[in-house]
Amino acid sequence: MSFIHQTTPRIHFGLGALQRLGDELKRFAEGPVLIVTDPGVLKVGIAEQAVKAAGRDCIIFSNIEPDPSIDTALACAKAVRDAKASVIIGVGGGSAMDTAKVASILAHAKQPIAEMFGIELVKDAGVPLILIPTTAGTGSEVTHIAILSDEQEHLKKGIVTSKLFPAVAIVDPELTLGVPKSVTAASGMDALLHAVEAFTSKNANSVTDTLAKRAMFLIANNLKAAFENGRNVEARSAMLEGAMLAGMAFANAGVTAVHAFAYPIGAEFHIPHGVANSIMMGPILTFNTLGNPKKFAEAGVAMGLKANVSAEDTIDFMKRLAEDIQIPKHLADFGVRDEHVPGLASGVMKVTRLLANNPRELTREDAMRLYREVL
Repeated sequence: MSFIHQTTPRIHFGLGALQRLGDELKRFAEGPVLIVTDPGVLKVGIAEQAVKAAGRDCIIFSNIEPDPSIDTALACAKAVRDAKASVIIGVGGGSAMDTAKVASILAHAKQPIAEMFGIELVKDAGVPLILIPTTAGTGSEVTHIAILSDEQEHLKKGIVTSKLFPAVAIVDPELTLGVPKSVTAASGMDALLHAVEAFTSKNANSVTDTLAKRAMFLIANNLKAAFENGRNVEARSAMLEGAMLAGMAFANAGVTAVHAFAYPIGAEFHIPHGVANSIMMGPILTFNTLGNPKKFAEAGVAMGLKANVSAEDTIDFMKRLAEDIQIPKHLADFGVRDEHVPGLASGVMKVTRLLANNPRELTREDAMRLYREVL
């Protein structure tokens, strides 16, 4: 077996890590800093903490919606140019961090964004980037992937390039202590699925398996505690570490069909990403077990289940965990009806980047059946 492993080159992890921001900024050129965040993070004062820790002139761009659109990324890139920013700091969940990533490569690019979607299609490096997650979910701070919503096609699209890795990630569990329960639940299941899908991907290797196993253990054994008591520092720290390790795993092994199915329903019905993944998890992981039942059983052991666990036991555990943290179970709760299924299935089949990693091939007919199982 041969493989290449990539991740963010400098990572500060731990309580109070945000205070390293000023020192890290000294490694880059002088000039204004653009902080990219979202309205919620701005409201609770975390962006203000980042400004204080930076110790430099900062301009804040916070006009970011969940599942950010291509237009949002273009507007953020314009803000970078207008500010003449020498560094971009993304502070928030996946939406803020992905927007910051794309803005960094768009700010001074001559290449249109339409040519960037896909794998290693970006021609030029971007503005230096520091990412600071405030949720234990996407792991975007250690991936070379950014996802945007194409509102015309009702589909999420990915830019995958090593040029999207930030120069630095600052991963501070203190910033996650005030995250609402619903966000803790959705982002936590997203992170768990990153680990499980990376572990069962056709592109998994010994390094990604090691990362994914540790991530699965941390998340499976701390998500309920973080959900029940958001001020539980140990649980929050474990969740953030798990999400980061899962990000390192899936950035190299890839995620699979659960995420592929979540993209169309997220883009068209604006179902929160982690919720969309969690709803689709049961039927798709059950479908996928035939592609590699041993790996799915090993995932259960990694989560702390008994040594002779089966693939079905692993999926049952994950479904119970999602139920315990009050994640919705049905697409109908978000307005999805049977008449939407054919179009959604067609959308899934366009997500070839992720389906190529899936341990079992699926057809459009399979996709329609799997969507209908969770209507």
